[in-house]
Amino acid sequence: MTADKNVKEEQIAYAKLLDWGMKIGLIFLILTFIVYLTGILSPQIPISELPKYWKMKAHDYLVSAGIHPGWAWLNLITKGDFLNFVPVAFLGALTVLCYIRILPIFLKKRDFAYFIFALIECLILILAASGLLKAGGH
Repeated sequence: MTADKNVKEEQIAYAKLLDWGMKIGLIFLILTFIVYLTGILSPQIPISELPKYWKMKAHDYLVSAGIHPGWAWLNLITKGDFLNFVPVAFLGALTVLCYIRILPIFLKKRDFAYFIFALIECLILILAASGLLKAGGH
């Protein structure tokens, strides 16, 4: 496979990290799902009780199951059903990691406009994921 001369260094770096991250995330999704299905770690909500929660609104489900919203799921990652959230969070963070990966390339190229755009994008995504912004219906 030959490299296209029109493809920029930062595009290649971003794509390579995204490709590897997606593969790692997928592997961990499969592994954590196997842990959940086999019962190696007991779930917060037993599988037999899941149907009663399917009809509930999100808020009612959280209250009924004794689960707190936001990043509180981190306290439950020793439960089989919440361990699955780790690779999901990793995949969600992958875009930020890719942007961080290309920041030094923009600096090396002295492409300060794209550096600032990528940096601001990172900061906005991190702020949005932090839960510090209270917007929407939750």
